[in-house]
Amino acid sequence: MSNTFVENDRFDIQKTIHDLKHYLPSQTPLKDFVHHNSLHAFQDLNFYEGIFKARDTFGFNVTLNLNEFRNLYNDKRINEFVLNRIITEKKGADSLSLWMEKLIHEIYTPSNKSKIGSLRQQWKAHYKIDLDNKVHPLLFRIICAYLDQGIAIADFPTIEGGFFESFCAFEKNSYSSFFKSKRVKTLLNENKTDITSLLKILVGDEKFYYQYIFDQQFAHRGWSGMVATLEENSGSLLDKKEVKLIDFIKLELLIEIDALDQNLGINWLPLISVLPNFKQTDIFESIPLNEYDEVLMLWQDAFEWSYYDNILFALQSNKQNNKVINSAPSFQAVFCIDERECSIRRHLESSDLNAETFGAPGFFGVEFYFQAENGKFYEKLCPAPVTPKFLIKETNNNIERKHSFLYDKIAHTFLGGLLFNLTAGIYSIVELITNLFSPKMTPAISNAFSHVGANSTLSIEHNGEFDAKNLQIGYTIQEMTDRVKGQLQNMGLTQNFGPIVYIIAHGSSSANNPHHGAHDCGACSGRPGSVNARVFSFMANHPKVRTALAALGIDIPENTQFIGGLHDTAADRIEFFDTSILNETNKEAHNANVKKFETALDLNAKERSRRFASIDTKAPIKEVRRNIHKRSVSLFEPRPELGHGSNALCIIGRRDLSKNVFLDRRAFLNSYDYRIDKDGSLLKNVIAPIGPVCGGINLEYYFSRIDNLKLGAGTKLPHNVMGLIGVANSSDGDLRPGLPLQMIEVHDPVRLLVIVEQDPLVVLKVLNENEAIKNWYYKNWIHLVVISPFNNLLYKYEDGIFREYKTIANTTEKITDMEKIIEDAKEMTHYSIENATKENLPVYHIN
Repeated sequence: MSNTFVENDRFDIQKTIHDLKHYLPSQTPLKDFVHHNSLHAFQDLNFYEGIFKARDTFGFNVTLNLNEFRNLYNDKRINEFVLNRIITEKKGADSLSLWMEKLIHEIYTPSNKSKIGSLRQQWKAHYKIDLDNKVHPLLFRIICAYLDQGIAIADFPTIEGGFFESFCAFEKNSYSSFFKSKRVKTLLNENKTDITSLLKILVGDEKFYYQYIFDQQFAHRGWSGMVATLEENSGSLLDKKEVKLIDFIKLELLIEIDALDQNLGINWLPLISVLPNFKQTDIFESIPLNEYDEVLMLWQDAFEWSYYDNILFALQSNKQNNKVINSAPSFQAVFCIDERECSIRRHLESSDLNAETFGAPGFFGVEFYFQAENGKFYEKLCPAPVTPKFLIKETNNNIERKHSFLYDKIAHTFLGGLLFNLTAGIYSIVELITNLFSPKMTPAISNAFSHVGANSTLSIEHNGEFDAKNLQIGYTIQEMTDRVKGQLQNMGLTQNFGPIVYIIAHGSSSANNPHHGAHDCGACSGRPGSVNARVFSFMANHPKVRTALAALGIDIPENTQFIGGLHDTAADRIEFFDTSILNETNKEAHNANVKKFETALDLNAKERSRRFASIDTKAPIKEVRRNIHKRSVSLFEPRPELGHGSNALCIIGRRDLSKNVFLDRRAFLNSYDYRIDKDGSLLKNVIAPIGPVCGGINLEYYFSRIDNLKLGAGTKLPHNVMGLIGVANSSDGDLRPGLPLQMIEVHDPVRLLVIVEQDPLVVLKVLNENEAIKNWYYKNWIHLVVISPFNNLLYKYEDGIFREYKTIANTTEKITDMEKIIEDAKEMTHYSIENATKENLPVYHIN
């Protein structure tokens, strides 16, 4: 980005708005919550250059502090030999002892002062007025009332033109005014509200306008970021509202003038007029890294590679690596690549040694909008950057959607609310107390299984119809064939099909959890992927699609049937869809398979329970699972599940590469078979979303863990849902972008390591053909290692080339009783953010 100074010190409002949109948070409303890199604005720079520039500009914390790193070293979580290697590689062998002394013993006094805010804080320093305190409560209430998506009793009156025009009309036609200042009322009446004129009143000197606007907007980066995001994508609101960042700024400037007039009279001078010696600041000027920064970089690299090194040795030495299955599997199950499915896959394979599992992005390659029966709105069920041209409509959903009378609209009226509270209020207290001791699913809870009926009718096959928006309803045979072929090839399932192939989507049920979209499927724009599982299964079962696939070399046996399902990752439940299509043989096999899934879910619940203080991991396994389910429907549970709170890896390769290696639910597992991809054409499709999706998840967790105050959402306990679009810590507070404390407590702040099973030359070719894919790795926002299936060597991607990597680790502990490991780990857990990540288990090889 260009710096603050512009030609002849002339203020350019369009450049200012453009720069603001680049640096403000880009988090979408809660219903479309999708993970992304919190510091996306700096991603054109190398990782360390970018994060330290963000720190110097905005005052963010961007790594653990020195004491935290030293404690990790003392706890043996940073390996001494790995640290020595990192120092030697970066600083030279001759400097090893010098830098070890600096890392372990040197005393530093770091400064984390933000450039943003230095100008606008002079209101308090010179005029003794806290302008934020005077302005923000009114500003936030106005913008929240305008954007409200259903919480407010009455809608904000709107007219054509959008936010500012509607506000002005509201102000003109009201008996009272938001403003007390005669000057501000005159400015509004005479339409003298251009930003440059308002800044002239407030600031005075044009060369400081840019800095002042940045100071102002980053004093409430959550609301400003939401406005900027909605300006670019108004479709994120179901009740659409037109809003522009320039109008939001205009209103705030007017409120500032009004507040100053009321508190200082009308004779106060512009800010720069009373600060003749205040120096202009280039807020985005790069500051050279200092020795303390270099120390933090060495510690961060050592922390990451201490973990990676053990994982890489375990995979490299895994005896399953060259195993080839020749016999037909008993069944196959395709799960989302989500790292929460890492453990359920492991347990399912242990419950049936002849079963095969695969991983694929959870929209399963079928992109569309979905309209539930009687639904007023369309839902996007594919990755956020994709704009589908297809619509899937649901009919014949015979499931009755229950409603609670406690949420009746009558309570929104004065008289009705009074009578309602005096009567239903007593019942609600009883229900509240009952839920404390015996939580259960209610209509007020986000239920992953209510997204689509298990046996409803979906308009999957196109019959010539289009909707009013010219979306094609359903897919043609050719379009179905293309998507099934692409998905099967990408994950390496092109032969040796089992009798049943389960397509298992995932979602998450939880109560009182505004961020539930962050727990659903990111590949489905923060929603459950159940519709996608049903759609893909229908396509793969279609006789005409099967015939077309056979002509393309993918011959699916006639007796193989695809069945959709949904795994609730919070409750550890699975439901299957459209099972009535199964033939008699497969129906019998499915009934037996359901028991295997249930065994896997029991084991999965037990493994998860070690993270939860309220559950006795040593209790009978069915009791453990019941308690896991209760957590997901409890109104009082701030941690229904921990989401992606332990993610650190993404493995792209055959299941044999990682099978029987205990990865502690830390790995995204994307199936891929190098044997059918000699030139990397399939890898290009597979690796393309890893950066934006898995990397985005990883980096949002990283920064929310490192600085939960500024880059995260803080503790969720005082959160207020604002207009159904975001959360704040009070009725007057700024929106909190990022993740709440209860989602990141167990997270190790390490960058994602992507491991690809392929010839490094093929991977290099794929990277060099796509700059957008390459830069995630070339600029080190993600690490990349290739494990060659041809010589079993590891190759680390650095500076645009692959170099052989030899692990320091030379052994992986072999275990036979995973349940005992889980129980022992539970006994050592201390349940605090300072200790939570100490309980991450090491890598094991399960015999």
